[in-house]
Amino acid sequence: MESENKKQFNAVIIVEGRDDTKRLKQFFPGIETIETNGSEVSEQTLAEIKKLSQTREIIIFTDPDYNGERIRRLVTQAAPQAKQAFITRKEGEPTKRGNSLGVEHASKEALIRALSDLHEVKPIESDIPKEKYDELGLGMSSGARLLREKVGIKLGIGYGNSKQFYKRLKMFGITYDELKRAVEDVK
Repeated sequence: MESENKKQFNAVIIVEGRDDTKRLKQFFPGIETIETNGSEVSEQTLAEIKKLSQTREIIIFTDPDYNGERIRRLVTQAAPQAKQAFITRKEGEPTKRGNSLGVEHASKEALIRALSDLHEVKPIESDIPKEKYDELGLGMSSGARLLREKVGIKLGIGYGNSKQFYKRLKMFGITYDELKRAVEDVK
């Protein structure tokens, strides 16, 4: 794993804030990060990421929440070839009450898993019709939220509400057959 980590960490990792950087550097001292400083990512930061993406690999590693998804969308627009790393909501749960969900709470094992299972935005979208997505129980049906979470973990693509998750499946080029197998595996 050590040589694999060194290879992956030649990339610049985009995180939300200094607590995320601190947590990553605790386990992987040589990494480079760019902090977005929250969901209002500045144009200057996006320009820096875009410029860096021309010569360096970019990994987007934001919190599994609404703000993290917003940041992920903005950075992906600036650097479409960026790779995506995800932790689950459970992996990002804080140990102290009152703290928010985030990368800064993830264990070393969760961070290694997320950074080993990177995803790329595919130029060709997947073939999942919305009706089939709904038939698999991932739409607005009873139990869909929990099923999406389990399928997101299985596929390593994170969590989202029904609309976000459907877009994410398409964005990462997940095929209908892959999705169907994942649903069957977690049921």
